Amino acid sequence: MLIPLRLSAQTDEQLMKRAASGSDRAFEELYNRHARRLQGFFARRLGDDADLAADFTHDTFLRLYAARHTYHEGRCFRSWLYTIAYNLWKNHNRRPHPQTLSIEEGGEEQSFELDIDDAILHDALRQVLRSLPEPYAMLFSLHYEEELTIPQIAQITQLPEGTVKSRLHKAMNIIKQQLKQYESD
Repeated sequence: MLIPLRLSAQTDEQLMKRAASGSDRAFEELYNRHARRLQGFFARRLGDDADLAADFTHDTFLRLYAARHTYHEGRCFRSWLYTIAYNLWKNHNRRPHPQTLSIEEGGEEQSFELDIDDAILHDALRQVLRSLPEPYAMLFSLHYEEELTIPQIAQITQLPEGTVKSRLHKAMNIIKQQLKQYESD
């Protein structure tokens, strides 16, 4: 006789499969695992408005719950969750006349190190990230804060992987340029 794993020991995908079959306890476990992080994601994207971030988190899980029966086994749960979240955010930010950005194609990911106090760096980085043009800020957040892969981000945003890489590269260049003032000589 097979003994089922405790909910806390199951993967997100196993829990979503159970939720799709009607298990509210499995869905609750998914909520408990991801709601706080998702709310932080929304807070960063919505100008640190905690109430609006909570509303967006709630709406994301409501949509996920409503669509639970459409879950396909083998689908990455986090990609699906962030696709819903991204689409909610994108719909919220639609403008009648979207801004056009000039984006360089190509380029590899890059990282950089600065020799400054961690607290100063944290505050400076937060300000720089707020000043990034939104398409770059969103991709930066999905990759470096939410730790999603380039293919997952491409799927979520419906952009080619090359465009995701290029925009991440451009974002890192902007960040590096704006943080240069904090470098030690």
